Amino acid sequence: MFAAFSRWRLPHLGRHRDPLGDVVLAAAGAALLLYLGPAPAHGGTASLAVACAVLILMRRRYPVPVLLAGTAVFVLTTVLSRPPDGMFLLAGVLTYSAALYSPRRRPWFHAMVMWGALMVTGSVVYGIDWWNTDQLTTFAIAFGGAAAGDSVRMRRAYIAEVTERARQAESSREEEAGRRVMDERLRIARELHDVVAHHITVISVHAGAADHVLRNEPDRVWPVLGHIRTAADTVLEEIKSVISVLRDPDEIRSTEPAPGVERLPDLLAGLRAMGFAVQHGQHGLPRSLPAVVSLAAYRIAQEALTNAHRYGDGEATLDLEYTADSVCIEVTNRIAAAGGHQPGSGFGLLGMRERAAAAHGTIRSGPVAGDVFRVHAELPTDESAINRLNAPTPRET
Repeated sequence: MFAAFSRWRLPHLGRHRDPLGDVVLAAAGAALLLYLGPAPAHGGTASLAVACAVLILMRRRYPVPVLLAGTAVFVLTTVLSRPPDGMFLLAGVLTYSAALYSPRRRPWFHAMVMWGALMVTGSVVYGIDWWNTDQLTTFAIAFGGAAAGDSVRMRRAYIAEVTERARQAESSREEEAGRRVMDERLRIARELHDVVAHHITVISVHAGAADHVLRNEPDRVWPVLGHIRTAADTVLEEIKSVISVLRDPDEIRSTEPAPGVERLPDLLAGLRAMGFAVQHGQHGLPRSLPAVVSLAAYRIAQEALTNAHRYGDGEATLDLEYTADSVCIEVTNRIAAAGGHQPGSGFGLLGMRERAAAAHGTIRSGPVAGDVFRVHAELPTDESAINRLNAPTPRET
């Protein structure tokens, strides 16, 4: 009952709901005292009604002082005259408020203060006549109010804790997404290093061979070749020194060249060996791609097929198309039934977006035609396309 009175609200009143509820509760308490008091109501009952109304209005801001003041008023009323029944109901309201709003959680202490003071005062003033079955009702009201206030207090604390945990979980998810993006960028940087280092090594080897072959015209050739070789070696060492900071010390170093679109048949063969049916279609005239573009195309196809295997119905289609100034990768698959797999984290899509951004391309991913999921990436293969599509982040729909 006390909780119902305390939480009486109208949704459209906003921040005025609690004060209005206290005004209504104070008026109801005063009316209750006058109604249940001696008939006709005398000046003492009216004064008690006014005092209780003031205490109810102040109970949220000063819960413990109001409880003590209310106890003093009720003790004085008991000493001066037989207290009205409504006073004990208001005593329960004050113990409820003290248990709910006090800075420290001590509901039984608050109830004991109110009930104990009334029982001691009544015993002194009225003697054995004070102890009757009505005092069981007084005990139930005082301690019941404290129990109700403590229950509401604990529920509010629980809701606040759950809300905070949800907020922290959302924040942690965003931080995890950011960390995954950074990890993917570091991985891309390491693979770019492998690509660049390979080509610079080739330049250095060829420059060294030319240095030996063309010694018949040293004045024209060998100084230039010497500078080329020195510059290539210097760039290689600089890249190694920078990338050594990015590499994981426990990472196994691989001497295998970075994969490209020429490795797609091996990828498809591995998936088919695991029982995953992949149909592969190729359009346009195959040609040599820039190393960064070839690597991004392979990784996007690999991640898209992995997601199709994990969340699809066991089949997928990979289409590779060569156009005049770009290469397009499209992977489609049917989404499995909802109960078949756990929902994905979305980090794979983040990785594919980073791959496309590294190659200055665009990527679109999402469901189409109901239960079909499609990943479509377009990567430029010449300078004009790169300048036209260059953007800080890829476009996704």
